[in-house]
This record gives sequence, structure tokens and C-alpha cells, in this order.
Amino acid sequence: MIDENALNIFTDGCSLRSPRSGGIGVRFVLVDPGGQEQVQDIQFPGYQNATNNQMELKACIAALQEAMRLDLIRGTSKVLLYTDSLYIVDNRNKAKFEWPTTRWHSRRGRPVLNADLWKDLVSAVKKVGKRVEFKWVKGHSKSYHNKAVDKMARQSASLPVNKPLTLVHVRRKHTPGSVEIGSVRMEGQRLSIRIITTEYLRIQRVWKCKYEVVSKRSKYYPSVDIIFSDTLLKAGHTYFVKVNEDTQNPRIVKVFREIIEKPPAA
Repeated sequence: MIDENALNIFTDGCSLRSPRSGGIGVRFVLVDPGGQEQVQDIQFPGYQNATNNQMELKACIAALQEAMRLDLIRGTSKVLLYTDSLYIVDNRNKAKFEWPTTRWHSRRGRPVLNADLWKDLVSAVKKVGKRVEFKWVKGHSKSYHNKAVDKMARQSASLPVNKPLTLVHVRRKHTPGSVEIGSVRMEGQRLSIRIITTEYLRIQRVWKCKYEVVSKRSKYYPSVDIIFSDTLLKAGHTYFVKVNEDTQNPRIVKVFREIIEKPPAA
């Protein structure tokens, strides 16, 4: 796995629950003239309320930035960046070539999540000045280096001193189910929905909402799903809305009114 002529970087990101926090692990491996591996670990503090994908991206960004700061790239032919995240490996070229031309939306028009971090990763790769290759490794691999960065990521998550990368407003769900993407088909219907979380996607200037269907006559009651809105809908509030007709790019097209919930009877 180790390339003697490259800077080998092993990265990992993780997200822990209760309370949610994320961490990253980074290991640099160079081979000296005698053929011996020279290992350098970097321990980073974690982040509050971070997702796994955010931490996988942040680990790659921090690794490249730290490699440049420490001047580890000089004398190498390229950089090999190892990650167990298919999210990164499958989308890195889209982040470089496709998404910037679509204003960080997918081909179906759905906003790309973590666009800020994807932009930071593309920028960090450019600043390296040498070829950067992303190599996928199986999660929880038996590799000594992979195990090491996995442990570092968990240690990082246990010390979440950094603020959240994005501000998410959260309220408790009323329904027992978990979010299931696409569980509510967009058919141009009208629905009563209660907003569970709101997150502003700065790049696309749109709100991402997790919601639960509270229309008891709806065939989708009480599903929990994700939808996007140009209008701020407050977490913990209930609204009567109309949605679009594209399940791949779910949108609220009109907000008729807020539904004021009646307090429980005394």
C-alpha cells in the first residue's frame, strides 16, 4: 500500500452520538532512503454536532493543509490520500468539475450538501501543487495505519471543543420513526408538516429541513423525510404547505399558513 516516492496520508472521520460530536484522524507516512517508514500522527480536537460525512471531508482538508504547513510534500512525486469514505472517492471529481458549474446543485437540481467543505477540499488539492490521488480503503481494515487513524478520530470526537461546522436548529420528533430519504413522494400535494430541524445552506441560499408528516389523512403519515425551502420554516413549528412533483429534488413551493397547535387540555 505504501508508495516509497509519495507522501502517504491516512485519514478518517467519525461521528458519535449522545451527544453528537465528530472527530478526525490524520497520519503521514514517508519512506526514508533506507526503506523505513517514517510515521507522523496529527491529533486534532473534535467538533460539536458534526456528521460523519463532514468529518471525512474535514479530515482530508486538514491533512492536506497540515502537510503543506509542515513542508512534507517537498521531495515527493505525489500525494496519496487514503480514506474509507466512498462519499469522498465517488464525488471528488464532481466537486472539482461538475458542481461549480451548476452552482452546487446535482443534475436533478438538489442542493449538494456540505458544499462549503467540498469547496475547501478542492482548494486544498490545488494548493498542493502536485498530483493528489484519493485511494479508497475498506472501513475497519486490518491495516495498521487505518486502525491508527480510526482510533485518533474517535479520540478527537471525545474532545469536541470546536463549534459546529453548520448551525442546525433542532426540536424533538413527535413520531417514533427515523428519517427515510424519499419516503414521502413529491406529487404536488398539500401537507401539514412539523419541522424537526432547519439548516441554512449558505452556498445555495436555501433551507434544508427535516420534517414529519402530521396530516393524519395522508398516506405518508407519519413519515420523516428531508425537504428544501426558500422560506425559513422554524424548527418545532407546524405548517400547511404545497410541495413540488420531483422526489429527487423535494421542495416546498408554497407555504399557506402556520398551524398553531392547541395546548393539551388541563
